[in-house]
Amino acid sequence: MRIRIAFSAVLTALGLMLLTPVAAHAHGDTVKVVVTGQRAGHVTADITWENDGDAVGEAVAATVNAVSVDGARTLGPWRLVRDTAAAPAGWTTAEALPPGSWKVSVDVGFPSLGHGDREVAVPVVDPAPATGAPTASAAAPGTPSAAAQPPATSPSASAPAASAAQVPAADSDAEGDALWWTTAGVAATALAGAAVGLFLRRRRRIRLGLG
Repeated sequence: MRIRIAFSAVLTALGLMLLTPVAAHAHGDTVKVVVTGQRAGHVTADITWENDGDAVGEAVAATVNAVSVDGARTLGPWRLVRDTAAAPAGWTTAEALPPGSWKVSVDVGFPSLGHGDREVAVPVVDPAPATGAPTASAAAPGTPSAAAQPPATSPSASAPAASAAQVPAADSDAEGDALWWTTAGVAATALAGAAVGLFLRRRRRIRLGLG
């Protein structure tokens, strides 16, 4: 009985030993690397197993190198990190490429070997326009502009102007009345003086007997 139990345990251990390499190599010996492009200058890539296309779930040791199209500039090696904004197979770089055209290559060394490359273009991003003072809205069609419209006058401002315009008229009337009374007074005084003169002249002639 004990011999049977020991034999079963040995068989089970052997089976586990044999199944472990099979499970480890179920995805294959190589990984597939596809450089998908860039996002805000960060290189993006998908890494899957070559045989079944499953995403690599474990840690990945990979390096990224970039060379400008004219060969004047080189960047890297950079490390790939998990891209949380992409699918499970997505990876990206923490560093960003400057604007321009770049030949990007990705080399994976763990958990298996893999390689991928692609030419990536990083566009120039214009800076956001500065917010300034709000401009006056355009007038509706057919509506005169503010410059063409006459300035509005308040009642308080027009009242003194009206009263000021009326004062000269009143003064002119008063001056006309004063002039008329002055002329009439002079004429009356002249007539009275003439009448008194005639009266005194006639009385004098009566006294002299010339009447």
